[in-house]
Amino acid sequence: MKSPILQTLPLGSPPWVTADPFLFCVHHDDQYPAGNDHMGPAASLDGRNIGQDFAGKDGWSMYHGDQVPGFPGHPHRGFETVTLVRNGLIDHSDSLGATARFGHGDVQWLTAGAGIVHSEMFPLVKKGEPNPTELFQIWLNLPAEDKHAPPHFSMLWSQDIPRLSFTDEAGRRTEVTVAAGELDGRRAPPPPPRSWASRPDTDVAIWTLRLEPGATWTLPPAKNPRANRTLYFFEGDALKVADQTFREHQILAVRSDAALRLEAVGSAVEVLMLQGRPIGQPVVQYGPFVMNTPAEIQQAFNDYQRTRFGGWPFQKDDPVHGREEGRFARHADGRIERPSR
Repeated sequence: MKSPILQTLPLGSPPWVTADPFLFCVHHDDQYPAGNDHMGPAASLDGRNIGQDFAGKDGWSMYHGDQVPGFPGHPHRGFETVTLVRNGLIDHSDSLGATARFGHGDVQWLTAGAGIVHSEMFPLVKKGEPNPTELFQIWLNLPAEDKHAPPHFSMLWSQDIPRLSFTDEAGRRTEVTVAAGELDGRRAPPPPPRSWASRPDTDVAIWTLRLEPGATWTLPPAKNPRANRTLYFFEGDALKVADQTFREHQILAVRSDAALRLEAVGSAVEVLMLQGRPIGQPVVQYGPFVMNTPAEIQQAFNDYQRTRFGGWPFQKDDPVHGREEGRFARHADGRIERPSR
């Protein structure tokens, strides 16, 4: 019998290794302190490399922010960003004039397509208590015919994202959050229209799994047997996959055409799953641009220098919204949406 595990790698520090159609995966888990009047950390920034702070000093990083943690305006072309916010908030602003605040289980799915500049800041809105922030950002490639699609984002509000609970014979639960794809008849909200995930035969799935201590759950086979499937075991003491037990956090490339039994050994276990039919086209990446040829990368630089992908309609590179502002999305066409809870 073929082993269901095709390859393993130590998880290591993010970004984590990904497989086509995915390009990049990073897990930010920051224990931010209380916020100050500017929604930055009410703590000294001494000893930090401000502008390039990724060291995790005291359990948190400023990243590219100087007052508020996060990622001030930066360009993208040729792929999508999928941002799953498990805790905390993100303030989005982009070169099309769109803005948003999302978090606490929400997902933003952004097709950069032909080009966009966006800012992703982490406002610390609570002044009297800590502001823990945890998120995954995943880059999903676009096929050649969609790399110049118009930029567009979709908000997948927490209330609309399926969360399924399964109980094993011993009464222990596994919870699965379905940010993309379908499980047990429950489908995630639709991604943007030109996404690789919007095609019916690509079987793109982005799930997070939490198994209670000792829980077992069988991951069903993918609908498309050609899909690449990768498990990221990032939290917990040990994970048993089929007949192998992993006591160190791992990246596991597994067969997608067969069911796979998982078991949490010791403590509760958390796993991120990325799955999708590969695009199978050349990938040429330079920084924030992902195209198919070096000439297209050069064209992306030329276009960005010439047009700034629409310019920047904000006074600062790192705008944040008001402290009391709730979760919302204002799209480039002026349409405003808010979650109902």
